[in-house]
Amino acid sequence: MKKTIQFRLNARPVRITVDSDRMLLWVLRTDLALTGAKYGCGKGFCGACTILLNNKAVRSCQIPVESVKDQEVITIEGLSRNGNLHPLQQAFMENDALQCGFCTPGMILTAYSLLRVNPQPSASEIIEGMDHNLCRCGAHNRIVQAIQAAAQWMTGGWKQ
Repeated sequence: MKKTIQFRLNARPVRITVDSDRMLLWVLRTDLALTGAKYGCGKGFCGACTILLNNKAVRSCQIPVESVKDQEVITIEGLSRNGNLHPLQQAFMENDALQCGFCTPGMILTAYSLLRVNPQPSASEIIEGMDHNLCRCGAHNRIVQAIQAAAQWMTGGWKQ
């Protein structure tokens, strides 16, 4: 059944009329033309569709759009501020922590959520926190290095 659903998306109000049980991933990609969240497995296992819901990393392929009503959604497109990349985005670039780029948005948003809870994680804590985001390219060591670099930068005073 179609419903009008309101939420904040990347710091802007959104009001959209869609089938309320439609998955958020498809609303973002198809209706709102935000393609950073990718369709991977469709089961919530790979992390390619990760977005932030109230600053917590969640799998948008598993969330009916109705469940984000009156909440804050951030996609990779909304992570930068005032034309400046977020430290995680910058660190992923500087540490060559991406190859094909397919998993990168989900990796960055999962890392963002991790760093909000643990601003200075050890390498093993990063590995554990990122365990449910899959990368087929084999950039895992560089991803850990990028997250460590971003953590240093963020605790050194970068404000979002």
